[in-house]
Order: sequence, then structure tokens, then C-alpha cells
Amino acid sequence: MTDISYPTKDIRLAVDCIIFGFSGSELSLLLIHRGFEPEKGLWSLMGGFVKDDEHLDESPRRVLKSLTGLDDIYLEQVHAFGDVGRDPGGRVVSLTYFALIRKETEDEVLLDEHDARWFPITDLPELIFDHQEMVKSALKQLILKTRIQPIGFNLLPEKFTLPELQSLYEAIYGRRLDDRNFRRRILSLGILEKLEEKEKSNSKKGAYLFRFDKTAYDALREDAAKMNVFLTLF
Repeated sequence: MTDISYPTKDIRLAVDCIIFGFSGSELSLLLIHRGFEPEKGLWSLMGGFVKDDEHLDESPRRVLKSLTGLDDIYLEQVHAFGDVGRDPGGRVVSLTYFALIRKETEDEVLLDEHDARWFPITDLPELIFDHQEMVKSALKQLILKTRIQPIGFNLLPEKFTLPELQSLYEAIYGRRLDDRNFRRRILSLGILEKLEEKEKSNSKKGAYLFRFDKTAYDALREDAAKMNVFLTLF
């Protein structure tokens, strides 16, 4: 006979958000300064408990809006963390989600209210509980996902230069990419719309601005040969 046992105490369900941003040269992580015990005074991911009347995927969106003021955020579930004792406050299982936001769009007043700050992904402070492992897991998934889908454009402004695009992928992968090879291959895909405008803050000549063409990308997905180029681009 199968032994069916029931929990003797409540297990609480939480969500934690790994919020990535990009500032032109480095990938950053948004953290909050924890203002209550346990681990008061340390840095933490932004999170919260799932409400009884709330769909699971609604919880991280609510959490993100309360911190950034943003509704339309790229969000993806990563992993469940449920080790016994991971939270000294009780038995808590946390589902992690990574989010991609354009740093210039967040609500600075809300960030100040939560004592939030951006940190370079390569220079993070000490984090509470198992949040460091959560970040590592999310970064690994971000790297894998950007190899097969153009989700990185969610970290860029609507208009960007090719050097900015290359810097983004270098920041995500943590390594340099060959300039000529990167530009030749990304342009060959036909998923970028070249604009007549130029960005001239870095040189008098300026660099042409581009925009991601989602319609062209959707068509690319139907072309197996070209899609293979995208998959091997990085």
C-alpha cells in the first residue's frame, strides 16, 4: 500500500525576481537593501509571497511593478528553490523569474522607496539566503536563451547602434566578440532595420541607428538555413 502523508506545517510559496539591466557596456542586476530581519542590512533580490487569489505568473509582475513602476517587462520562470532551512523565517519554496528591463524606463522614486540599486553582474555584494545561487541560475538561463532567441533587445533602447548591440552580447557572455564577424553575420539575418538617424555622441561622423524588426524575425524562423546562422551567431 502506498503511504500517503500530509504536511504537518504550512509551506509558503514565494517568488524572487532576478532583474537584469544594461548600461551600454555592462550587464547589471537590480537589488534592494533589506530593511527587516532576518538578514537586515544585506542586499536581496526583490520578491514576495504569492497571494491566495493570484495566478502564479501574476505574482512576479506585481512585484516588479511595485519596484519599477513598469507593466510591460520580459519575464521568464527559471527554477524552484526549496531546500529545507533556506529561509530562517520558516519553510518557504521560492520560484525564480528573470526579468529584462531598459534601465532608463524604471521609476526612480520607487527605486528610492525600496532602497534599490544597480550593481555590475561581475561585482555583486553579499546576498541573503540562497540568492547568489538564484542569480547564477538565472544568468545561465539568460545566456542559453539569447543564443536561440533575440530576447536581448529587451535590454536596449528602441533605437541602437551596432556597437551597442555587440557590447550587450559581450556583457551577457562575458567575453569579446570579433567586430567584423559579429556585424557581418547579424546584418545578414535581415532582422535589423537601418534608420537614417545617427548617434553622434561618441564621434563627429556618428554611427547609424538600427531597430529590431520583429516581423522579419518571425519570417526568419520559417527559414531553417538562416535560423541556423542565428543559432551559431554567438
